[in-house]
Amino acid sequence: MKKNIIAVFDIGKTNKKVILFDEQLQVVFEREQIFPGLKDDDGFECDDIDALEKWMHETLEHLLHHRDYDLKALNFTTYGATLVYLDSEGKRLTPVYNYLKPMPEGIVEPLYEAYGGEDEFSRITASPALGMLNSGLQILWLKKKKPDVYEKVKEILHFPQYLSYLFTGNICSEYTSIGCHTAMWDFDHMQYHPWLGDHGIDLPEPIPNDTLYSTKVSGKRIEIGIGIHDSSASLVPYIKGNNSKFILASTGTWIINMNPFNHEPLTRQQLEEDCLCNLSVNQERVKSSRFFMGHIHDVNVEMLASHYSVPADHYKNIKADISLLNSMEYGLDSPMIFFKDGVPPGYKDNSVDPAQFPSYDEAYHKLMVDLTRMSNHSLDLVLAEDDESKDIFISGGFACNEAFVRLTATRYSEKSVYTSEVKNASALGAAIMVWKAISSGQLPDQDLGLRLWQPVTS
Repeated sequence: MKKNIIAVFDIGKTNKKVILFDEQLQVVFEREQIFPGLKDDDGFECDDIDALEKWMHETLEHLLHHRDYDLKALNFTTYGATLVYLDSEGKRLTPVYNYLKPMPEGIVEPLYEAYGGEDEFSRITASPALGMLNSGLQILWLKKKKPDVYEKVKEILHFPQYLSYLFTGNICSEYTSIGCHTAMWDFDHMQYHPWLGDHGIDLPEPIPNDTLYSTKVSGKRIEIGIGIHDSSASLVPYIKGNNSKFILASTGTWIINMNPFNHEPLTRQQLEEDCLCNLSVNQERVKSSRFFMGHIHDVNVEMLASHYSVPADHYKNIKADISLLNSMEYGLDSPMIFFKDGVPPGYKDNSVDPAQFPSYDEAYHKLMVDLTRMSNHSLDLVLAEDDESKDIFISGGFACNEAFVRLTATRYSEKSVYTSEVKNASALGAAIMVWKAISSGQLPDQDLGLRLWQPVTS
């Protein structure tokens, strides 16, 4: 007998995956594809969207006729800050422009000036001024720089909804893509910001993320979801699989701290300290902050490796010395050695001499103490004024770093600090959104792979 499955296309900037889930939301198959990049019409690198579409259609066709699987539902999760423009015939008009593409001067400045200035506009839209990363401002860029193309635009879709459109033909929008530093959403009034209508930009009204379109594909009817932004998707397993209020610290090159239970408006100070707000699948504000910890860590580890003549990844062999962490964390004569005046350009303080440490081990422990303090400051920014969160979940690369985890548990000793192992969290979140298409029962309990950590003692 064939196994009922959900398929999710998980489209990252580098890796594109198709992942199959069974009725218990267990992964039964996973395949990864990497596509060489192309140049857009301005010569800037972008995704090969034609190759991606071809691969997705071929993959779906294969799954529809698979001898072991009965495909019941399909969904999509993708990186954000990416728009697709369709003409009156529903055809894509442009390459899928890269959000790292530079924003020319003169595009956004008049907009800020017309709507209260950059600070106020950024506060209302919960979108720090990030150029093309503010995907709504990409529309202004296209309108001003490529007016002949813009005149042909009939519909504008976020990337997840475009992939859904490829199979359903339905034009739609949803909250998670709109609410991610797009400069489109008025968080004071929880609706599209007036600048869009004032500039003649008509976007679809958002609909719930669990919306399904019953669609016939190659003769078989399946339920197809509308897609979801990857960061918001990664929160879904924790929202659905946990009964208490929590904060998720997703770690890697960046540490992204997300608090789905802090619905307070963003302040200007928080904006200045790299905070923003997302919208969750529950259509609620998620206050988020970020810290470039992974990259700062790697730059300084490279410096230590050079000084001590050890391999660059030598830190992976360092076991956390609790007594050493304890003395560095609580010692009054232990200033922040690595970053005297905050993190400088280049992410290392060249005035700091690693020779002050008697060993690589001690230097690395001090680095982790300093970085964790700064990371914890970033996490503090997403705590509500009357914070009621009970748990902190740490996922990603630094969940394997005992020094980071134990120091964080020390800083937040009034909370339970867990490391969490949820593989393919974004794809799992997308699968949960369409799970009702595969079963009428209760959503399976989510194994978050939790491990509780104790603080260092003073």
